[in-house]
Amino acid sequence: MSSDSLQSEIDVDDDISLLRRDAEVDLDDETVASIFLKYRHQLERMIEFRIDQRIRSRIDANDVLQESFLEIKNRYREFIVNPGVSFFVWIRKITYQVLIDSQRRHFRQKRGVQNEVRLANVGNDMSDASQLMARELIGQLTSPSEAAIKAEELERMHAALESMNETDREILALRHFEQLSNADVAQIIGIKPAAASNRYIRAITKLGEIMERFER
Repeated sequence: MSSDSLQSEIDVDDDISLLRRDAEVDLDDETVASIFLKYRHQLERMIEFRIDQRIRSRIDANDVLQESFLEIKNRYREFIVNPGVSFFVWIRKITYQVLIDSQRRHFRQKRGVQNEVRLANVGNDMSDASQLMARELIGQLTSPSEAAIKAEELERMHAALESMNETDREILALRHFEQLSNADVAQIIGIKPAAASNRYIRAITKLGEIMERFER
């Protein structure tokens, strides 16, 4: 997608148009709050899916959302002057970064007891779509009482998903697990909507084949 065609699509984004209009009458703070509330469920779903399992009990999604909103409120005026993506994609990116930063803070605290924890891996572990999907899928297929079997299946599922293209895995995670639209996924990945749609179909077909093997 060219920068001109992308900007054309962004210009008609309802959220950005609304913020620009209300900024003229000093209602933009109220508007950004209402828009954030509209997307809260999607952002919460992203947090729950992407959170690092090692510190899940120490991270509160509500705290991440609150910190994200404050960051968005402080920065959105700069964004709406010259947006490069939709407002939702932008606030998702901010929320994702807040989650990463929050997890790094917790790992720094934990490092005093467990020196083997590497801060450099926090963001990488979170963005590993194959690990995230394997965790979710195996959680659906097995019960907590089958811990040993579950660990073995998790390793196998992760290896199977690793055989997929990295971009296809992330598209699958965004569409299937975060339940985002094809247009949002295309902007997040940085490819055309048609390409995102084709790659999703290919990825979901391969995922179906992987799941069928596990069910057998």
